[in-house]
Amino acid sequence: MREPEPIAVGVVGVGHAGNLHAGKYAASPAARLVAVADIDEGRAREAGARYQVPAVTDYRDLLDRVRCVSIAVPTQQHYRVARDFLAAGIDVLVEKPITSTVPDGRKLVELARRNARILQVGHLERFNPVVRELGKVIAAPKFVECHRLAPFMERGTDVDVVLDLMIHDIDVISSLVHAPVTDIDATGVAVLTDKPDIANARIRFDDGCVANVTASRVSMKRERKIRFFQPDTYISLDYDAKTAQVYRMEDRSRGWAGIQGQVLAAEDGDALRDQIESFLESVANRESPVVSGEDGLHALEIASAISERL
Repeated sequence: MREPEPIAVGVVGVGHAGNLHAGKYAASPAARLVAVADIDEGRAREAGARYQVPAVTDYRDLLDRVRCVSIAVPTQQHYRVARDFLAAGIDVLVEKPITSTVPDGRKLVELARRNARILQVGHLERFNPVVRELGKVIAAPKFVECHRLAPFMERGTDVDVVLDLMIHDIDVISSLVHAPVTDIDATGVAVLTDKPDIANARIRFDDGCVANVTASRVSMKRERKIRFFQPDTYISLDYDAKTAQVYRMEDRSRGWAGIQGQVLAAEDGDALRDQIESFLESVANRESPVVSGEDGLHALEIASAISERL
């Protein structure tokens, strides 16, 4: 059987994240990186030289050259850039959050649906190998606690810490708690920017589950952990270490002695590579992506509700 032709792809925005995307496409046998775009001419030329592809400063120059595209521009530009590619019949992988506002997110989702285009949102934690294993042990959680802490970096400060960091965990939680949100309490403080840099939210779901989520981009050390409590089971996951511990009450009659612990096994993996390959597979097979536009919109709706309460 003849091997399929590599998919022509471009990358718009070649800062930190966009450069990583370009590198994965360049290394993938399923893709052919044809060009990169960035409004910063020097940055565009540098990336073009690195991957030996043409570099342009106007992303619209890619519209007639690619079949799909990664968009890694500042959040405020997500809607405009993704809209233009979707309207031109091009499949899109846009970095999280899907857009800066819920109305724009809804318009993108509708445009992708109307044009029968793939719209994937770059919620990278879904491709973390140990997060993928969670689906095998999570069943009706009643309480979730999460901490995502990081030292300050200027990258991502065009939005508050909820859209910058917390939205990762919002997406993971909403993918595992299959119930609508009924109430949100939130508080936050601006420390080094003019937007909240540290925030805590308490999210209540219709099935009784409560999630307590904390995010900070002004911490002294990095921490990315999430814990799930459900009847008879406790799960503790470290995103960075890619490890999870599961404790189950196997025999109630034995009290503490009836609790059995195990380490959740997950193969080593490259989350970004897997995300890119999954996107290319969706483009090739016309299948719904792992993290759809609807998923990205749902996470944005919850995150925006939290931001409004800060």
